[in-house]
Amino acid sequence: MMKKVRGLGMGKTYPGKLFVVEGNDGSGKSTQVYLLKKWLESKGHVVFFTEWNSSELIKESTKKAKKKNLLTPATFSLMHASDFADRYEKLILPHLRAGYIVLCDRYIYTAYARDMARGLDLEWVRNLYDFAVKPTVTLYFQAPLEVSISRILSGRPELKYHEAGMDMGWSNDPVESFKIFQGIIKRNYDEMADEEDFEIIDATRSIEEQQSIVREIIKAKLGRYKSPYRRSNRTIFSGRF
Repeated sequence: MMKKVRGLGMGKTYPGKLFVVEGNDGSGKSTQVYLLKKWLESKGHVVFFTEWNSSELIKESTKKAKKKNLLTPATFSLMHASDFADRYEKLILPHLRAGYIVLCDRYIYTAYARDMARGLDLEWVRNLYDFAVKPTVTLYFQAPLEVSISRILSGRPELKYHEAGMDMGWSNDPVESFKIFQGIIKRNYDEMADEEDFEIIDATRSIEEQQSIVREIIKAKLGRYKSPYRRSNRTIFSGRF
């Protein structure tokens, strides 16, 4: 059982809403958050979207360090924490303060799951992110390991070195290493689910079924929320399948 550690940021609230999607590679979460974004915008909400490891300040340095194989598990963790902190202070937090709906394709729980898979202490990792506000809701797209792995392997010609967890020395075979890595990550997510109040979505259901469930959850979380900035509803997106 994971010990829940809360930092300063987790007790704060802001006018906006923060909706987060998490899950293993191949869980289908990115498709679902894209559909959610389009649906929210069709309802007139102004939405800000951000994804993991996308800070312009850090991205190039991370790429160079990966290419030269300079990253230990701790430095890997610190690079991603720096990336997140930059996006959080410049993008996520200002939009929450302004009352926007913020959608995150991966949030701090990705760091928890992946960094622990690389052998780092959970409390140490949590302390890196203790400034981050707790999401309004975290949608965890849970798929059997064989399903998510099959989706990835069928769609990519080859796995990247760090993506496959090759830096950990589990196996010289990228596919086998990837399976081991993703298996540990999934176990970490599953253990976090209750502790972190994840809304679990069965990622083996159809895209339409999942999106219907997602929208019902989001409707409930929105409550009486009204965005201070309204989009024109003249953009055509029916929100139906």
